[in-house]
Amino acid sequence: MRFLIGDSDKRRPRRRRAWPKWIRPATLGLTASLALGAGGYGVYQVWKAGTVGSAVERIGHGMLAMTADLGLSVQEVLVTGRTETAAPDMLAAIDVQRGTPILAVDPEAVRQRLKKLAWVRDARVERRLPGVISIAIEERVPMALWQRGGKLVLVDREGAVVLRSGLERFRHLVTLVGDDAPKGAPELLALLATEPQLERRVTAAIRVGERRWNLQMDNGIDVRLPETDIAAAWTQLAQLERDQKVLGRDVVTIDLRLPDRFVIRVSPDQVRKGKGTPKQT
Repeated sequence: MRFLIGDSDKRRPRRRRAWPKWIRPATLGLTASLALGAGGYGVYQVWKAGTVGSAVERIGHGMLAMTADLGLSVQEVLVTGRTETAAPDMLAAIDVQRGTPILAVDPEAVRQRLKKLAWVRDARVERRLPGVISIAIEERVPMALWQRGGKLVLVDREGAVVLRSGLERFRHLVTLVGDDAPKGAPELLALLATEPQLERRVTAAIRVGERRWNLQMDNGIDVRLPETDIAAAWTQLAQLERDQKVLGRDVVTIDLRLPDRFVIRVSPDQVRKGKGTPKQT
């Protein structure tokens, strides 16, 4: 997208005189020479008066103002990559006004301010003379909801907290439970994606003892994954669902922790009715 700094006042930007192509490099060279000459003489004079610090600062500001008068001032801020970050928050972080000497804008300082915004993972900030600040935003990609302390937060693949409120539109994401759950979640979620139809039925992933995962399906069935060779267990469950539609039965738990068998536990009501017993296969 494109931000025009200062466009809120509804005034059209001033048209600058079209200079010949050769004049800008020459002008900049002259400006630099004047800065060195005036700066050196000025520093020598104020050194004798004992006011070097404030004088040098005034000289610097004066030279920057001169470059702005020559046309090197911010006229546009071009931003790409912004989807979730609120425009007012971004403009506040950029903190640049139209007419500011473009050489006074510190790209790294702007980048660091942008990175403090919740959605911004990284940013590239460049000055494009004579008057454009170009910013490319890399926003965080939501991975899951993370339950901790009884509250939900939105996290990305690096485990960074993106949002603490306004989570309604992210309810379709898997809920992670466990102190270290976000750390191991990218690998787990990549594995679940290998069986898309089964993946869509997973509503929560609970980290157990920082060693393995339990999955909760959309109908409340608890699937217990092993510590190792999770891929084989997940493939086995997918095949079981295709062959026997096990997730559509009155099942409480599917235990896949044993390498050579799985254990299905049906509900107590079904056992009492004689319609099913715990099954080991």
